[in-house]
Amino acid sequence: MSLAGKTLFITGASRGIGLAIALRAARDGANIAIAAKTTEPHPKLAGTIYTAAEEIERAGGNALPLVVDVREEAMVKDALDQTATRFGGIDIVVNNASAISLTSVANTDMKRFDLMQQINARGTFVVSKWAIPHLARAANPHILMLSPPLDMKEKWFAPATGYAMAKFGMSLVVLGLAGELRAQGIAVNALWPRTLIATAAVQNLLGGEEMMKHGRKPDIVADAAYAVFAKPARGFTGHFLIDDSFLADNGMRDFEHYRVDPSRPLISDFFVPDNSPPPANVVVSAAGGVP
Repeated sequence: MSLAGKTLFITGASRGIGLAIALRAARDGANIAIAAKTTEPHPKLAGTIYTAAEEIERAGGNALPLVVDVREEAMVKDALDQTATRFGGIDIVVNNASAISLTSVANTDMKRFDLMQQINARGTFVVSKWAIPHLARAANPHILMLSPPLDMKEKWFAPATGYAMAKFGMSLVVLGLAGELRAQGIAVNALWPRTLIATAAVQNLLGGEEMMKHGRKPDIVADAAYAVFAKPARGFTGHFLIDDSFLADNGMRDFEHYRVDPSRPLISDFFVPDNSPPPANVVVSAAGGVP
C-alpha cells in the first residue's frame, strides 16, 4: 500500500501526533493539508503550519498550510474546499485537534470547558460533516479520530470530567458516523495510544522532560494510522483501536524503537480499557498520562 498521490486533511498537524501522521504519509509522496491555528512561533510550543509544511515537503510530500480554527464552521468548509481544489479531491481526514484541561469539575473554568467541547467534540463533528461530500468521491475514503475507546468508567471521568466528556465526544462521533456512512463505503475509526506520547502537551502540562522519558514517540501512532489507511474502507469501519495492539495484529513484533528512553518504564495513557492487554513482551505501568 502506498499513499502516493492521496490527499490527507489533518487538523492540528502543526506539531505532535498530527505532524507525525503527516510526515509518515509524506514519505509516500502524499498531499497534506495542514489545518491548524498556529502561524507564529510560540515560546513553549514548537512548530507552525508553515514549519510543518517545510518538513512535509522535505519528507517527499506536497503541503498546503491552512489557517483553520475548527470551531468556525465556515472556515472548516472553506479549508476542505481549498484542499479538494488544490489536490483534486480528499481521500483521508484525520481529526487530531484537541484541547486539554486536567481539572476537576470544581476547578474547571467554564471558558476552558467550552473550549474543550468546541474543539474536541464539535470540531470533530463539523470537520467530518463537511468532509463527507469530498470523501464520497474518493476510492478508499477514511475518517480517523484520535480519540479513545468508549470505556465508560468512573475512573476516567472523576479526575477530569470536562476533558473526558470532550474526548469521549469525539468517539461518539465515530460510533454514530461509522453506521451512517457504512453504506457509502466511507470508513470511520478511532485510534488511541496505549502509553503516554512524548508531545508538547506532556512537556508543558504533565511533568516536562522527565515525564516524556516514560513515553513513546509520536511515530507509533503515525505508523498505526498508516496501517488504518491501508485497510479497505468498505470492510474496516467502526473500530476503536489501541496503537500497539493494532500494529501487533498487523504483524509488528518489536516496539522498542518507539520508546523515548528504554531505561524508563512506560506509563499508560488515560482511557485504555482494562480488557485491552498490551502485546507480548510490552510492559506498561498503570499510571495515567495524556498524549
